[in-house]
Amino acid sequence: MSNPANPKQAVSSGRFESWGRYPSYAANLIPLHWQQEYLPATEGLANGALAVGMGRSYGDSCLLKDGNLVVTTGMNRLIAFDPETGLLTAEAGMTLAQILDFAVPRGFFLPVTPGTKYVTLGGAIANDIHGKNHHVAGTFGCHITQLELVRSDGSRRICSPTENPDWFAATIGGLGLTGFISWATLRLRPIVSRKIDYEGIQFHGIDEFLDLTTQSQNIEYTVSWVDCTSTGRNFCRGVFMQGDHSRQPGELTPSPEPKLVFPFEAPGFALNALSVSLFNSVFFHKQLHQRVVALQDYEPFFYPLDKVLHWNRMYGKRGLLQFQYAIPWENAREGTVAILREVAASGLASFLAVLKAFGDVPSPGLMSFPRPGITLALDFPIKQDKTFPLVERLADMTREFGGRLYPAKDAAMTAAQFQAFYPQWQQLARYKDPLLTSSFWERVTGDPLFR
Repeated sequence: MSNPANPKQAVSSGRFESWGRYPSYAANLIPLHWQQEYLPATEGLANGALAVGMGRSYGDSCLLKDGNLVVTTGMNRLIAFDPETGLLTAEAGMTLAQILDFAVPRGFFLPVTPGTKYVTLGGAIANDIHGKNHHVAGTFGCHITQLELVRSDGSRRICSPTENPDWFAATIGGLGLTGFISWATLRLRPIVSRKIDYEGIQFHGIDEFLDLTTQSQNIEYTVSWVDCTSTGRNFCRGVFMQGDHSRQPGELTPSPEPKLVFPFEAPGFALNALSVSLFNSVFFHKQLHQRVVALQDYEPFFYPLDKVLHWNRMYGKRGLLQFQYAIPWENAREGTVAILREVAASGLASFLAVLKAFGDVPSPGLMSFPRPGITLALDFPIKQDKTFPLVERLADMTREFGGRLYPAKDAAMTAAQFQAFYPQWQQLARYKDPLLTSSFWERVTGDPLFR
């Protein structure tokens, strides 16, 4: 197999959207198909560059206004797999969905997965993603045994916890700024079935949520949906969802491709306080009993939204802002109650409010987001005069409670907020590749690179 003689011939201008669809920037798009294309494709570029995958980050950490986006999804080959150890080595553009299609029929599963499988291996590392099992498994970076980092000067480094460990730490959660990840090795976990032993439990109030969290420490996966519209006696009601991989042998087949597509841009007026409140009430009451036990396929348990392609269209052309914090345990209860009250009072309540406890498994990443405590993720439709002031208030409240926000889901964090949340950003800057930057990095550090 041969490479294109001149990969720069494939450069095109266009818009590369994040999942939140805000902000919207033009960029030069440079598709990669082979690892050795990276250096010739980026040689002599002006305005900086950034490697991107599926664009599932919600804000501008995967964007570079008027810059060059090196699209890695064509670089998605499996390199090696050891069925004895579960070690899988793949190129950085391989998605988690593609890994699952290979691994599940062989009796393996991802060690950590976010709420979508349409994320590249490189993107999962760059954002040090987390999942429903953080309290027992930590972040995605905890399960990367090694990776190759290619710098714009042509140098290549094998990075692991023992080889170039400082570069490894900077790259895990390093927002794709330390260099181009060409491949990585991930340790998978064994399974005997697609099924999850699922339990859903209704709760009323933050204290019931905390009690359930304490009781479920030995269960691998836990997460909660919370109603952020209700006040009074229904304040902070929700459904606590927990599960373990079934120990009963069952089918191990790849998942079918999703067939549903959100067909149009929803009009802005469709998402309002009444419709969101109605949705939250229906979601809470669709579970007819206080406690439900079921044997459930892993797809609806881990990826309920993936079955509808382009579901972000329901927020309309303006897009959405996602807001996610992690507040340490000493302030977690007070901070969560205060922020949920502020959201309920704003009239901009979220359809998708996800509440979870983070555990104390340390990440190898220098800039990893999770910390022991509570995390809450919220989606807000963009209403220019309301959404941004609300998100800024919530970020300031998070800071007051000693927490921090998730860069992969941010489009509005101020430079002062980011630098308070992540004082280690200056240490990351020492490992940053001189060619690489992002709109997020420029916004929160004031480092415009070539601008």
